[in-house]
Amino acid sequence: MNQPTTITPRAWSVWLVGLLIYFVAVFHRSSLAVAGLAATERFDISAAQLATFTMLQLLVYAGMQIPVGLLVDRFGSRSVLLCGLTLMTLAQGGFALADSYPAALVARVFVGMGDAMTFICVLRLVATWFPTRRIPFFTQLTGTLGQLGAVLAAVPMTWALGHLGWTKAYLVAASLGLALAVVVLLVLHDTPSQRHLRGPAMSFPAVRHSLASSWAHPGTRLGFWMHFSTQFSATALSLLWGYPFFVKGEHQSSATAGALLTVMVLAVMAAGPTLGWLVGAHPWHRSTMVLTIVAAIVTAWTVVLAWPGHAPTWMLFVLVVVVGIGGPASMIGFDVGRTSNPNERLASASGIINQGGFAASLVLVIVIGLVLDWRTPGSSTDYTPSAFRWAMSTQYVIWAIGLVQVVRYRVKTRRVVDRDELEGIAVRSSPAV
Repeated sequence: MNQPTTITPRAWSVWLVGLLIYFVAVFHRSSLAVAGLAATERFDISAAQLATFTMLQLLVYAGMQIPVGLLVDRFGSRSVLLCGLTLMTLAQGGFALADSYPAALVARVFVGMGDAMTFICVLRLVATWFPTRRIPFFTQLTGTLGQLGAVLAAVPMTWALGHLGWTKAYLVAASLGLALAVVVLLVLHDTPSQRHLRGPAMSFPAVRHSLASSWAHPGTRLGFWMHFSTQFSATALSLLWGYPFFVKGEHQSSATAGALLTVMVLAVMAAGPTLGWLVGAHPWHRSTMVLTIVAAIVTAWTVVLAWPGHAPTWMLFVLVVVVGIGGPASMIGFDVGRTSNPNERLASASGIINQGGFAASLVLVIVIGLVLDWRTPGSSTDYTPSAFRWAMSTQYVIWAIGLVQVVRYRVKTRRVVDRDELEGIAVRSSPAV
């Protein structure tokens, strides 16, 4: 399959449909972030049990990445996206109607499964429909605009929960998938020449060889640890712990907490296209960009956690802006994986890399809940500022592991990658839009 040299109107329409599906996936993924306190009351659960919602969702998401990558390589993005959209719609409807903790847990598991089937599919569509020079930019733009789903989860969902109640709010959210399924059937094609792309059937030995070949390249591992190091702080805040941290840990109002979460999403949207341009123009320095951004995130958290008493509101806004940049920074890892693997392994390699950040996020979400319960005994929601300082400080262990591995595999990758050839991709590729 020849790489396109220009961006056609059909490419724009395919990308927009994929983007809308990812938008809805982010919305469903983030819809619990502003409902954490309401969930503790509805299901009468502790902080650790509340964290289990997000833990299971992230666990399923991370665990599904490699299988989904293999499915996309085998059956194409269109079929897998339809399956994921159907799962998310049914699962979110089930979550709306759940009146017990176990039933709600099952629903969130299936939300995670559907969510897992979106982003890798859209990445594959971008790599198939767009010129090589434009792939980093549109990868970032996809992640950036997709975060608008989190904006809808942070502000309108807060309003809907307060005015419509739990069941109606989540049923309205579930209905978004119905219209999108029709659009997918009418518009989406896997490639410029094929509605359905079907790869060769893969036996277990072939699957094992494909995954082993992807993982064997140090560039795939570098992409994995880039994703691991940059994303988890923003994910933990946006999915579950940001709202309680700002309200209980920093004594901000509900309105300010919602605004802070919204600002974090806006920071993601602002940083994504810029990073996409930088990655396309300077592919040799991708790991340097990641190391710089992680250092900034660590510094911002250190200032907030070390501030005597409660950190001022302006500092919290600085924190969410810097942490938000970690979201698009994590997607630099996908670009490293793309330039380290052939097309037939692209989706499965992306699946391996996508596990990194969500595995780290999963660990952090669990640990924060456990530490909060440990430091705030006898109450499920009356968390103290001291308890949140203990809980949020656990991030330093994850950063230390990730940074060591990024530096390690950066060295190994540069030994096997030719700089002139890598940068030549950016120089020779068509700049047409």
